Order: sequence, then C-alpha cells, then structure tokens
Amino acid sequence: MKRILKDKNILVTGGAGFIGGSLVRKLQSDNNVVVYDNLFHERLDFSEIKNSIKFVKGDILDYDLLESVIRENKINVVVHAAAIAGIDTVTKNPVNTMEVNAIGTFNVLRACTANMENIEQVLEFSTSEVFGPTAYKTTEKDKTVTCATGDARWIYAVSKLAGEHMSSCYHKQYNLPVTTVRPFNVYGPGQVGDSAMRTFVLNALSDKDITIHGDGSQIRAWCYIDDFIDCIMKCLSDDSAIGECFNIGDSKSVVTIFHLAKMIKRLAKSNSEIKFVSANQADVSLRIPSVEKAKNVLGFEAAVGIEEGIEKTIEYFRGKND
Repeated sequence: MKRILKDKNILVTGGAGFIGGSLVRKLQSDNNVVVYDNLFHERLDFSEIKNSIKFVKGDILDYDLLESVIRENKINVVVHAAAIAGIDTVTKNPVNTMEVNAIGTFNVLRACTANMENIEQVLEFSTSEVFGPTAYKTTEKDKTVTCATGDARWIYAVSKLAGEHMSSCYHKQYNLPVTTVRPFNVYGPGQVGDSAMRTFVLNALSDKDITIHGDGSQIRAWCYIDDFIDCIMKCLSDDSAIGECFNIGDSKSVVTIFHLAKMIKRLAKSNSEIKFVSANQADVSLRIPSVEKAKNVLGFEAAVGIEEGIEKTIEYFRGKND
C-alpha cells in the first residue's frame, strides 16, 4: 500500500552528509525534519533551509541523547544514514568504524523499539561493499562478504553487514518496520569524502594528475544522487518496502575506472595527466547490481545516464572553485 509522506516527523541520522543531506532537502518541504549528526566529516550547507529543519549535534553512540530526540520529537520515520565510511578513514580508525556502524545501528533500532507507538518506518543504510571484491548482477539474496579477517578493506563491509542482521532481527522479533538499502557507488553534486568520482573531478578541474590505483580495469556501476534519492522516497512511501532489503544503483551506467578517468577529463576539458600507481590494499574488481527487485516492488528505474550525471557533477564543483 502506498503512503503519503507528508506532515511526518522524520529523523535523519548523518543528515549533514552527502546522501543524508540530499535526502533532507527532498523531505523538508512537506515534513518536520530533524537532522542528527556529529559533524565529524565535512558537511553540506543547510543555510537555505535552516529555518525548516531542526539540527541536533550528537553522536550515534550516545544512546540516551538519540532516544530522547526520537521520543521528544515524536519521530514517525527514521532514516539511519550515519556511518564511518571511506577506505582511508576506515583504515585509520577500524575500532571506531566497527563501533559506529554496528553499535550505532543497534542504538537506533533499540531507541526506535522503545518508541514503537510513533514509529512507522526505519530505513537503514547498508552498502554494496557487503558483496566483497566481485559482484556481477548481484541480487539481494546473493552471498555476502566472507573475506579474510583483519583485511582493512572489509572492516566497513562487515560492520554494515552486522547492522543488516540486527535490523532483520528487530523486524522479526519486535515487528519493527525496518527497510534496508544497499547503495551502489552513488555520486553527484555535493559529494564529500574520498570517492574516485569526486577525487577525479576535483583533480580534473584543477588540471592535477588523476591517479588510478592498480591498472584501471576495475569495473563499477555508478548511480546519480537524484536517482538514488528517488528510490529512497519510494521506499519511504510504500508499505511493500517494510521488512525488505534493496540494492539501489544503476546497472546501465557501467565503466572501468580508467574509462571513468578519461570521461571526466574529456567532459571537464581538463589538461590533467592520468597516472597509475600500485594498489596498496584490496580492491573491488567488479561491482554491478541487479536492481530488478527495486524495479518490481517499488517501480524504481534510474533515469540519469553517466555522462549527464558527470556533467552535472563537474558543473557543481566548477562553481565551487570559481
């Protein structure tokens, strides 16, 4: 059954980040939005909508504060996007990564269960990293990561997979209305962090070297932020999403990392040189999702092609550099 997402009290953890912030902008015109973020990372500018949202500076590991925010604001919908991410950050802070991503998710689920009388849906963010180094047309039911213990690359994946299992347990044991989403290489205007897309674009605009780790044959499917947010909105307004997990991406926008670098250089009219360095850690050789479930259940299909998405991303960051 479809639901109207209007006049709801919505909490977005990690709501000052790239995806969380983009979602807040989409939600805030018709709903009462509370952003919960510790501002650990670079944050988006909310100045144009600051009067229509409430901001709480808080850590996801602070259960008492989190629970009080959910209770006092009579929250109906929780979007849990707060996490430690980015391979460099994860490698430097493996313990914090495990705590924030696993215990933080547990705190969200526990706080929502304590306020079940108001909660209509909890949307939990996982990651495509749970599929490990090779994933081709991967479905939601396919095997998840079983990589070597201690390999820094997979700390993030394991921590997010723990969150998935906990979400499923809370749904089954307490009937908490949880939905899990797995983003596949989301990019676009406002992106923060150290992703290949953002780094390549910024370097291209500055005519700096575009550095590829490895031989550039790694394959990715890229999803533009507007398409991703469109699918999240569908998840939040359809009862069919409750208790389900969805891959969210664009299986048509597929390129190698080398091709991506060349495309960005061409579209940015850049004088950058593309250079290769040895890979210093485990990498993903192939990652393309099956998004049939999101299409069949939610009616989602990505609309923005990769060249159009990169052009919009370049335009955004070019404006920031002016």
